[in-house]
Amino acid sequence: MNSKMEIVKIPKERVAVLIGEKGRTKRQVEKETQTKLTIDSKEGVVTIEGKDSYQVYLTTHIIKAIARGFNPDKALNLLNEGYGFEIIIITDVVGKSKNTVQRQKARLIGTKGKARTTLETLTDTEIVIYGKTVCIIGEALNVILAKQAVERLLQGAKHGNVYIWLEKQKEEKLT
Repeated sequence: MNSKMEIVKIPKERVAVLIGEKGRTKRQVEKETQTKLTIDSKEGVVTIEGKDSYQVYLTTHIIKAIARGFNPDKALNLLNEGYGFEIIIITDVVGKSKNTVQRQKARLIGTKGKARTTLETLTDTEIVIYGKTVCIIGEALNVILAKQAVERLLQGAKHGNVYIWLEKQKEEKLT
């Protein structure tokens, strides 16, 4: 059977996190995904090889999650059945103005991280805001809800209104 290969570029400052102490994280990802990772730390390029194209696909998402600021243990949750990963590019929603991007990131994070924590709690997801991206990991339906909530906040909706909307969505899901 022929092997599948993917190449992912990651920020250089995240290479050490992907490799982990004495290569521990890299080995763990390889073991759990049955893939082989080749990391060019100078360029921030990761080559993923494996026999199973689905495992290679999953591994690209795990690598991207780590690259976008997730702790490797949280990124490995993507191996769980029914889990999803979403990257929202802030500039796609609010435009390219640096000031606007900074202001909207601050709104998403909130004072002492309260807004982000509230979103995570209401959607039962993990959310990382890194650079010009917002990344979400969780059960697929929860990720969709969290993405909609983040986009509403980025478009200027009031926090309270978004939280109320999320509560309603959760109630509807339970019934």
